[in-house]
Amino acid sequence: MAETVLLLDGQTIQALPVAESLKKSGYSAVLFCSAKNSYGYHTKYADRKILCPEVTKDETEFYDFLRRYLSEHKTDVIIPMNDDSATFLSKYKPQLSELSNFIMPDYEIFSQAYDKNKLMDLCMDGGFPHPQTFDLERSSAENIKNSSIFPAIIKPNLTSGGRGMKVVNSFEEFMEAYPDIRENYGPCHLQKFIKQGGKQIKVQLFVAKNGELVCSSVIHKQRYYPENGGSSCCNETIKDDKLVGICYAVLEKIGWYGFADFDMIEDPDDGVIKIMEINPRIPACIKSAVKSGIDYGTVIADATLGKSLKKYEYSPGKTLRYIGFEMLWFMNSRQRFKTNPNWFKFFGRNLYFQDFNIRDPKPFIFGTLGNIKKQLSPEFRKSKSGMR
Repeated sequence: MAETVLLLDGQTIQALPVAESLKKSGYSAVLFCSAKNSYGYHTKYADRKILCPEVTKDETEFYDFLRRYLSEHKTDVIIPMNDDSATFLSKYKPQLSELSNFIMPDYEIFSQAYDKNKLMDLCMDGGFPHPQTFDLERSSAENIKNSSIFPAIIKPNLTSGGRGMKVVNSFEEFMEAYPDIRENYGPCHLQKFIKQGGKQIKVQLFVAKNGELVCSSVIHKQRYYPENGGSSCCNETIKDDKLVGICYAVLEKIGWYGFADFDMIEDPDDGVIKIMEINPRIPACIKSAVKSGIDYGTVIADATLGKSLKKYEYSPGKTLRYIGFEMLWFMNSRQRFKTNPNWFKFFGRNLYFQDFNIRDPKPFIFGTLGNIKKQLSPEFRKSKSGMR
């Protein structure tokens, strides 16, 4: 009987390549989904899809639901697909480890990486490249006013996908915008805005419990939405051992093991690629890394069960486009006819689509419907507006 892997936040787009990989590797994939109109709920590569409470809306209800499920169904491995479920697994690691297996650092270590402000403190102490940053819980208005940080970005310490972030060009704009963001998103930091012109990079690593770097990949985000800094809508896998080394050194300093995804930006003023944040789960654009030969879903499942890990050959140069976000980018960007790679190129060798698979078409239909509904939500649009 196939070993079962439960994907939390299985409604997400990254669940699609992970479920497909697991299926090909002989695992049985079960997806916890918070919505039917979503990508994961309709994939043919999942053996079972289960509608569940949303962890962000009622953590206690989700905890009770998950415990009950794990008590009634043999589950060999749990893998989170989103920040919220990754945070949840780390927070409740002692209780849930009794019922199933998963690789997740203890909550204290997890928080050091996931909290963007704590990560900037660690980068400063360790000499790792990062933007100038003020902790808004500790910094005085006078110090900020007298600094050279503007233009800057107000960032909630705990957020994802650009939610709650806002670019401010002066101290006056900062003072006007900050109270509302603090009230809605919690503690924040102020970070020097890195102007456009440099590369946006993502680095993925999987570190074994003994601290060994098992595999890695690097993704160049060529287009993203919102257009001033958000989720990737066109990217290409590249090779950059230097960046992998920097990110691995950060994880070593934190004491992190398991999967981690770094967001980095090249500062055109000094040419330095700087660490912005760590995502503690598989990113939405992971399909390009999978197509480049790094099967992260199988790596995580095998490592969790203590199996010997395969050696994967990394072959960069794979392009991934997210049709839904590409459409939004095209409608909002002034660079629509000047962008590289060409926006109108939809066919070619080594070109893949994040939200479409001819062998598994239903996720594209229902996931797109779910995204349209989300984009029409005033609350969601407001959360992203600060980066446009």
